[in-house]
Amino acid sequence: MLTPMCEARGILVLTPVESKRLISKAVAKLPEVKKALEKGKIVVGVGSTNAFVAEELLGREIPREKFLAGYVSDGKLRSMPRDERMNPVVLIDGQVVDISPGAVLKDFESDDVFIKGANAVDHLGNAGVFVAHEFSGTIGEALPRLVAVGAHLIVPVGLEKLIPDVMEAVRKCGQKRLDYAMGHPIGIMPLVNGKVITEIQALRVLFNVTATHVGSGGIFGSEGAVSIVIEGSDQEVADAMEFINSLRAARGTP
Repeated sequence: MLTPMCEARGILVLTPVESKRLISKAVAKLPEVKKALEKGKIVVGVGSTNAFVAEELLGREIPREKFLAGYVSDGKLRSMPRDERMNPVVLIDGQVVDISPGAVLKDFESDDVFIKGANAVDHLGNAGVFVAHEFSGTIGEALPRLVAVGAHLIVPVGLEKLIPDVMEAVRKCGQKRLDYAMGHPIGIMPLVNGKVITEIQALRVLFNVTATHVGSGGIFGSEGAVSIVIEGSDQEVADAMEFINSLRAARGTP
């Protein structure tokens, strides 16, 4: 049976790249982000999902392969050399400014926004960020200030990164606790105070549909894909399906 008040139901499949674009468009439409973009401060930390967020806020493409710090590649935990990576994007009143996140964080107020991707998310909405830097990098610098002033922490993260329990993962990791590592040993910074935006929240923001994660995985180029059932009015469901198909067409995927 359909959920009450729903007229239609559909199932869609999102590859990780399609999920990143979907999530980024939803982040750009959040009321707190729109408000800070008009008048306020926004910091977009580096990361593979945040690269798409930065493009949505800037209205132009960026070299996504350089908008990284830590990442997983070739079966290893890696980090982008500092002289090869882009800096985080800092916006004040909608204009890009060439200052460090640390400098602008000193002036953060409660309506300002810090956007940080994650490496893990659980069903409770807790997120976790891998940290290879001894002082936890940008998020280690930002989190105390964000908590102190009550600023917005937005966490875009795809369901391909869903794990059973973020806090259990935090307890198991640690740069000095791991005796062996494929790549960099890492700790995990828990983000329990952020607004997590997965595909589920993104579909609600963009199309006002109810979304349920029903499966994960794929082959032949769909590795890491997630399958999601959406429910809503016939028009809302049709619009969401058409939008996902447009993302696929833009990438040249059949």
